[in-house]
Amino acid sequence: MSPVNQYRRAEKQVFSAVTRMFHHLFSAIAGFVSRFLRLGNQRFTVMFIPHSERKIFNFKISVFALVFLGLVLTGVLGTFVVLSTQFNGISNLLVRRSDSLVQTEASLELLQDEIGDLMKSSRIFTSALDRTLDSLGIQNNITSQPAGGGDLSEFLGVEEHEANVIMESSQIRNISAMLVNSAEYLEKIGEVISSQEKLLVELPSIWPLERGLGVITNKMGPAIHPFTKQMYLHKGVDIAMRYGTGILAAANGKVVERGYEPRGFGHYVVIDHDYGFSTKYAHFERLYVDEGDTVVQGQTIGTMGSSGLSTGPHLHYEVRIGSEVVDPMYFIKIKD
Repeated sequence: MSPVNQYRRAEKQVFSAVTRMFHHLFSAIAGFVSRFLRLGNQRFTVMFIPHSERKIFNFKISVFALVFLGLVLTGVLGTFVVLSTQFNGISNLLVRRSDSLVQTEASLELLQDEIGDLMKSSRIFTSALDRTLDSLGIQNNITSQPAGGGDLSEFLGVEEHEANVIMESSQIRNISAMLVNSAEYLEKIGEVISSQEKLLVELPSIWPLERGLGVITNKMGPAIHPFTKQMYLHKGVDIAMRYGTGILAAANGKVVERGYEPRGFGHYVVIDHDYGFSTKYAHFERLYVDEGDTVVQGQTIGTMGSSGLSTGPHLHYEVRIGSEVVDPMYFIKIKD
């Protein structure tokens, strides 16, 4: 047999095999569809038999109809479950939002009260600042009433923008601006106080014993001498305390005299200060400074004793302007 005939024969065999395979496949599919349709078209009779003698109600339904009804019922139930879950979630969310809203309203009321307190405090502050600036001779350009002023009810409530927005934030900005403007005047007050502090350290304006200790036993003015019992002019103040109490320089200055008078002031020093002031300290137990030393206000220059003509440990303290003696208490009261 020739090769051509062999090829044709093989071709026919393959074609016949493929044809038979597709025939069997289509036959199987057709058989399955036929059986499915027969099964689906099967009918069932559903009967409702009442317990009374009423007529029995029955109807016929196919498998396809039952499957369709089952799918519909499943879809309805699934939709109901999904919607119910979503409804519960939304309900819980609304409850949480409602609780949050209640808390927010309570916080807002508390904030409004705090803003009211802040408003009162700002008014007190501006009034005090006005008085301070007036006493220092500084012109005040700060308005003591924030913009949109009025009583507290107006501040707390009530002004609204076109969008019904409460005006608390505007009031806070006004108070903030007032405080920022006040900073400039506080700096000026600080400068004035600083200049006064610089002046006070040059004046004998502090108590001359450490830690404010001591008791005045003899003021400036006419007095009876403890030894001679004669009337005399006491030119300073006597401050009594225990031995060893520190004695302080009453102002910045320079020690111009250190001496000892056995029948008078005992160990003493004289310090010169600016503006023609000088101070004298007497009856030391020990002295820590010499003539020519520079001292600063508050520096310990010695300790209390009873040297010289004295009835007990005390400090005799004098203040002079030029050659005139003045009452030291006037200058101590400037600062203390």
